[in-house]
Amino acid sequence: MNGERIRLARKRAGLSLRDLADKMQGIVSAQAIGKYERGEMAPGSEVSLALSKALGVSMYYLSAPQQVELGKLEFRIKANTSTKDRARVETEVLEWVERYLQIEEILGEGGGWTAPDGMRRRINSLDEAEDLAEELRHYWDLGIDPIVNMTELLEDAGIKTLLADLPEKVSGFTCLLKAGTGEQEIPVIVVNRGQTLERRRFNMAHELGHRVIHPESAGNMEKLCHRFAGAFLVNRRHLMKEVGQRRSALGVREILDLKHHYRVSAAALLLRLEQTGILSRRFLQKAFRTFARQWRSAEPEPLEDAEGKQSREEEPRRFERLVYRAAAEDMISLSKAVELLRAPLADVERGLRGVAH
Repeated sequence: MNGERIRLARKRAGLSLRDLADKMQGIVSAQAIGKYERGEMAPGSEVSLALSKALGVSMYYLSAPQQVELGKLEFRIKANTSTKDRARVETEVLEWVERYLQIEEILGEGGGWTAPDGMRRRINSLDEAEDLAEELRHYWDLGIDPIVNMTELLEDAGIKTLLADLPEKVSGFTCLLKAGTGEQEIPVIVVNRGQTLERRRFNMAHELGHRVIHPESAGNMEKLCHRFAGAFLVNRRHLMKEVGQRRSALGVREILDLKHHYRVSAAALLLRLEQTGILSRRFLQKAFRTFARQWRSAEPEPLEDAEGKQSREEEPRRFERLVYRAAAEDMISLSKAVELLRAPLADVERGLRGVAH
């Protein structure tokens, strides 16, 4: 039993030691739970099961045989985010990564981070952030064309990508996880499912910036990652090819068509036009005072409808594919597939056989 996991799950549930003991109907004292968390005592099977039920997490999570540990998390969140919110995010990420590693181990399909050794570096300006985005595009052989599926790109590069139901205050974060007793580090990017597809794509690119921009770089890290994200999603040379090197103005229809072409928000597209020197700052300021004044709060012509019916193409698919592959080849049981996917049996049967029995 992993004491740190008990503590994290308790914080996630917003329970004190005394509250948790009461919720377990007094089968163990608050003092004993404190000792479990500090690793001074180990609970028996009955107490472990009671802890699991009271905390709403699996026994597998509490026992943590994979020994996955979170590195330092850099949350892009509001300052008043609660300890409970943070613990909830950490718990969800740990559970998900452990299930991911289980299926990779079964299939022998572990993927590694494929950024070049010298990519993570200190930079000193927004222009260098732009250059770094172009360099990474070149390394991944992406050319200058728009990126159709940002999520798939990250997964193919060996970055574990999670779309999670996070608190509204949490935009996203990136971290390195340590797995097992070796030195393996697993890069993870988490973004908030509750945000628009445009924002999710930008957040993924922003968090990718945190993976390649050294934290000791000069200047504001968030601004550097924002510039990196804009340059990565909307390549300067491609944008100039589409609209020209210098424009005095663009009409709303042209801006919205470009937004769909690059699959970014209309506001981000406008900012990118100014960053590249195509539009002047004066025009940008005028746009946000007039026709674009609502674009930061309400996305015009969104990429997905109100129910998110068009967003499945941008959801992480690799973990699910690996589970169904293992089930189809009888490497895991149907019940194991249900456990890994955290999905209803009927849904998993339908995904495997096309019909629920």
